[in-house]
Amino acid sequence: MHFITASVVGLFLFVLSCNGDASFSGKCVGVTDGDTIKVMKGGKAVRIRLFGVDCPERGQDFYRRAKEFTSDMVYGRVVEVKPVDQDDYGRLVAWVSLEGKTLNEELVSAGMAWWYKRYAPKEKELAKLEKQARKAKKGLWSLPDPTPPWEFRRSGHSNHRLP
Repeated sequence: MHFITASVVGLFLFVLSCNGDASFSGKCVGVTDGDTIKVMKGGKAVRIRLFGVDCPERGQDFYRRAKEFTSDMVYGRVVEVKPVDQDDYGRLVAWVSLEGKTLNEELVSAGMAWWYKRYAPKEKELAKLEKQARKAKKGLWSLPDPTPPWEFRRSGHSNHRLP
């Protein structure tokens, strides 16, 4: 009986370790833009799209500052990745954190990203952080009427493909 229990536990742990949705730690080896990074996993760089946030696109105000913010926080450092989904482009959609801070939340709090409520409607913390950043006129909220990235992409100003 003990052998069967140990075998079942071993099989469970093996399946869990193979599960692509399991959290993992890895070094951030690339920052594509404010909300997309590359993290090492199993000897390969995995593209990570930050869950629940949308940063300005290339050509928008605060694009460079959002990218620099992300780079300053995670580039070259070991981060914890908590997958949520995979997007249409094969990127892992995830929460990314290190040292008790979550990059997704830090971007919104600093006014470097919008809460992406279309894809994360239940994320009340992101909603609260965006409301606070708006009120304090932080980052992109210092602009009179910032254009959300999803509208910028739809208008054809961006090279980004629509999801």
